[in-house]
Amino acid sequence: MNYEESLQLIHSLDKFGSRPGLDRVKKLFRTVPEVLGQSFIHVAGTNGKGSVCAMLSSVLQQAGYKVGLFTSPYIVDFRERIQINNQMIDKETLAEAVTFFEPKLKKLNEQGTVITEFEFITVLSFYLFKKLGCDVVVCEVGMGGLLDSTNLIPYPLCSVITRIDLDHTAVLGETIEAVAYQKAGIIKSYGTTVTAPQPREAFAVIEEKARREHNTLYRAEDIRLTVTEMDRDGTSFVYRELPMRLPLLGSHQIDNLRCALAVIEVLQKEHRKNISIENIRDGLRQVHHPARFEKLRENPTVILDGAHNPNGLQAFATAVRTYYAEGDKTLIIGILADKDSKALNLLDGLFKRIIVTDIDNPRALPAADLARRLGGVCDDIEVIESPHQAYDKALSYGDDIFVCGSLYLASEMRPYIIDHHCEKGSLS
Repeated sequence: MNYEESLQLIHSLDKFGSRPGLDRVKKLFRTVPEVLGQSFIHVAGTNGKGSVCAMLSSVLQQAGYKVGLFTSPYIVDFRERIQINNQMIDKETLAEAVTFFEPKLKKLNEQGTVITEFEFITVLSFYLFKKLGCDVVVCEVGMGGLLDSTNLIPYPLCSVITRIDLDHTAVLGETIEAVAYQKAGIIKSYGTTVTAPQPREAFAVIEEKARREHNTLYRAEDIRLTVTEMDRDGTSFVYRELPMRLPLLGSHQIDNLRCALAVIEVLQKEHRKNISIENIRDGLRQVHHPARFEKLRENPTVILDGAHNPNGLQAFATAVRTYYAEGDKTLIIGILADKDSKALNLLDGLFKRIIVTDIDNPRALPAADLARRLGGVCDDIEVIESPHQAYDKALSYGDDIFVCGSLYLASEMRPYIIDHHCEKGSLS
């Protein structure tokens, strides 16, 4: 099959939804058992795991390793989920791999095992990384950890848990402890775990799981670095006496940075990976992570962010307040119905106006309902159901524009914003 046909097959599995559990994906992995025999860095968490994965992938590539990167969701192109050395897998290679798996999927289906989209993508990516000879695979958990499809990784080089917050509570639980229990499910016996700074309740769960599994536990806050400057384009800092630059904006990225550096130190000390201080500097300087307080334009400034849960919205609001305190600002927002609307109060007083829009997703909260939930957060609230029309209207005001609420909204808005300004010759 060709690339378009392979995507149709992949997305046809979406109708089976997300169903936590490892029994189904385990059967598909049994058809290609060799793909689990790779060097993995396994990253779970509520916020920051995508940024940590991007940092690790970039540094390892600078160190000369062939790096597979599995992340989700994608923003514009499906192949963003499966990258090698920070380049998307090519279309022909992906189509060949899907063709290889098609009869396996059909046989399992005939036997009563229906594979979901995420389960298939997990096995597909691991297969491609093995086939193409990756030295290290940086793997981001899809949801949770304990019952996530990626959790069949047997012996990771390092298990990593980024900041934990309430999200997907219907599946993961309604308390920080419950969510942490799911995230800590990626910790394997006699391994090494790195944790970002955590709420007290979450750290207690992680620490106990690490103890029971005889893991060495490293805390990212123990990484020594000195921040020298934070501005609208990122953070300058000194690590091991060498000045460095991370082009990701926001104080929350410092915790993600420390987490990534802790993992790198584990790779150096425990796995003898040849990663120089210059590799770290050069790799971090080239990190790119779309839709994470990403500046797409200047004059007016346009910022795109995927913040969608309390901790993410807190980081977004802090960044807006810190770096864009001056001037009038318009926010475009759309969220899914299962998100904690109480966190919307974090946006109070930040924006001159808010334009509420719809998301092309069956789980989306209708724009009119979101507008009602935002009552009191801003005096000027408009409802424009089309995200593209919402952006055009925001532009007409001449203010700085911020977009947040969901990565699904970011996926729809990012190409439109870029294409819109490229056509007008005004993209900065």
